Amino acid sequence: MAKKNSNAPVSTQQYLDIAEIKDGTIVMKDGTIRAIFLASSINFALKSEDEQNAVIGSYVRFLNNLSFTLQIVIQSRELNIENYLIYLKEKEKEQTNKLLKLQTAEYIDYIQELTSLGQIMNKRFYVVVPYDPLTDKHKGFFDSLKEALRPASSIVLKDKAFRRYQKSLDLRLESVETGLVSLGVSVERLNTQELIELFYNTYNPETAKNQKLVDIKKLRVDL
Repeated sequence: MAKKNSNAPVSTQQYLDIAEIKDGTIVMKDGTIRAIFLASSINFALKSEDEQNAVIGSYVRFLNNLSFTLQIVIQSRELNIENYLIYLKEKEKEQTNKLLKLQTAEYIDYIQELTSLGQIMNKRFYVVVPYDPLTDKHKGFFDSLKEALRPASSIVLKDKAFRRYQKSLDLRLESVETGLVSLGVSVERLNTQELIELFYNTYNPETAKNQKLVDIKKLRVDL
């Protein structure tokens, strides 16, 4: 028998901390879980001084009321308007009025020229809310570095435990949502499909432009 090569390269997937995504919840390999809010932005600069002070005060109270850590992630992506242009061209073909047809064509040219002058970026704001059943332990720098350099070990989370942890996570989500709404920020929890697409687009930005994910509801597993 051929001797197994101990120096065989390790799959990149082994270094990812995500075990699975289900019911709008991310299950990590260490047994902790996460949920993610998509948050809107507020135009702070256009508010009056009193309004700005009120927002700052609400944000300070929101942070002081937190008894757990959370992560705020800002993603900047080049805006992809290809689907929008396809939609406009279809509308142009459907137009029977010559004036409207001409105006639609001119609008398409304007959009294409505008995007060719420079990259138009789209910003999205995410709030990651975690739950650790063993309490959130603060790890030292070297402990965190060791974990980052070795394949992530996997802990199997049984369904009963998952449901119990999910209830505790839901309480945190309600607290975070209430605090953000008080700032004038609207939030929406990402569902399973949206979470999968978020990580797919994050880890495969170039592939995601040309190869879209299939809706998980349309997937069929043959047993």
